[in-house]
This record gives sequence, structure tokens and C-alpha cells, in this order.
Amino acid sequence: MATNASVPESIDASEPIAAPTVRQAQRGTLVDFLESLLVTILLVLFATTFVVQAFKIPSQSMEPTLLVGDHLLVNKFIFEGDGAWYDKLLPYRPVRRGDIIVFRFPYDDHLHYVKRVVGLPGERIRIIDRQLYINDSLVAEPYVYHDPSVYDPLSDNFPPPPGHFIAMGLRPEWASQIRNYLRDGEVQVPPDHYFVMGDNRESSLDSRYWGFVDRRAIIGRPILIYWSVRASADDYADRSLLGSFRGIAGTLLHLPSETRWNRMLRGVH
Repeated sequence: MATNASVPESIDASEPIAAPTVRQAQRGTLVDFLESLLVTILLVLFATTFVVQAFKIPSQSMEPTLLVGDHLLVNKFIFEGDGAWYDKLLPYRPVRRGDIIVFRFPYDDHLHYVKRVVGLPGERIRIIDRQLYINDSLVAEPYVYHDPSVYDPLSDNFPPPPGHFIAMGLRPEWASQIRNYLRDGEVQVPPDHYFVMGDNRESSLDSRYWGFVDRRAIIGRPILIYWSVRASADDYADRSLLGSFRGIAGTLLHLPSETRWNRMLRGVH
């Protein structure tokens, strides 16, 4: 005897499945776009915070290695960290003599400076007749440029005689501190600090004039000139928002003719 079993309803293939409305499709596209934009922003923020950052050269202090108008990519993921357990797992290395570094200036509004490391923690520094001595040994500096048309007494001999610090142009804060680091006519670099100078020795305000660079102030090492434009220090003198806009507008206006194409994508050493 047959029983009345329930039979599941089947889908009639002849009936089309309702397609999403135009509004639903647009909403899905917008959500996808916003998600992609958010991920992109997060990746850019992560990269500029921890990996790489762009800077430009506004002065002549590092010529001829770096010229005014050079735009750099700075590797922020190179120098050893603050001693955390994961530092040993990352490709860090210590700061070395000869490294070009970007760092926060210790005074004023903490501008970003670019100089070359010449003295490491614990080392004794002295300049005699434009020659650099570290721990009484002469240091070869093939990257240094001396401008015969510019006179800079601290480029000839450093440190200056006691009692002449202010007269030589030392920053007052440094003039009051340098005595603490003098050892038999030399300056000794304290722990976790570095002595830096510009390659263009007669046109560089550096550690001779304002003191040491704290390890915590170092941002990274320039690795690449990604773009270079003919410019002068006066072009970057106005640091206001309006001045920045003027500089950008002027650069874009003369982009093809003012670009130094031979410096594009050049490594920094």
C-alpha cells in the first residue's frame, strides 16, 4: 500500500534567478574600491613609517655627493633598533663611519638634516690642516670637497682653542657643552652618539658647530636619488605652506628642462 511521502520542491529551471539590481552592483563596487583604498593607505603609512621615506636636499653642505634639488629615498629599515628581542631577527646593522644619514636636528624645530658619519661612539676626533684624525690616525676621505673661495676656520682646525667657542660660531648650547668632551685637544664622542660632517666642508653647519647626533634621532640612510631638479638653496628657503606650493608649481612648470636626467635612479654612497 502506497504511503503519502513528502517530495521536496524542485527548482524550475525555466524561471530565471533574480539578478542584483543596479544599485546593489554599484554599492558592491564602491565597497570594493573603499577596501582597496584603505589597504593602499595602510601599506603606504606602514612603508613611510618603518621602511622608506622621501626627502629632498635643500642646501650645498653635501656637495658634490648630493646636490640641491636631489630627491632621495631613505631606507628607515637598516640601522639596529632599540634592543628589542625581535631586532636580532631583522636585517639591521650598526651605523658605520662613512654612512650618510638623515636625522632630526637636535635644536629649533627639529628639521631633517643629511650629513656623513665621521666619528663613532668613544672615538676621539681632531682636524689638523684640513685633515681628519680619529684616535690619532689619519682618515682617508675621498668624498670631501674643499672650496678654496670659502674660509671656514673649523674646517682647517678643530676643536678650536678654549675661550674661542662663541667667536668661532659654535651654537651657544654646544659652546657650553663641548668642554665636557675635550680630551688633550680632541673631542671624544659619547656613547650612543655620532659626530657628523658635510662633504662640502667649508659650507656645512654640522657637528663642529652644534654637537653630536643622538642615535635615537637617526631616521635612516639615503639609498637612491629617484629624481633631481636644478635648484638653489634660495628655492627652498621659504618653508611655509605657500612657499612649498610655489616651489612645487615652479618645478612642475619647468619639469622637462630642469630635471637632471643623468642623476635619476643613482645610488647614494
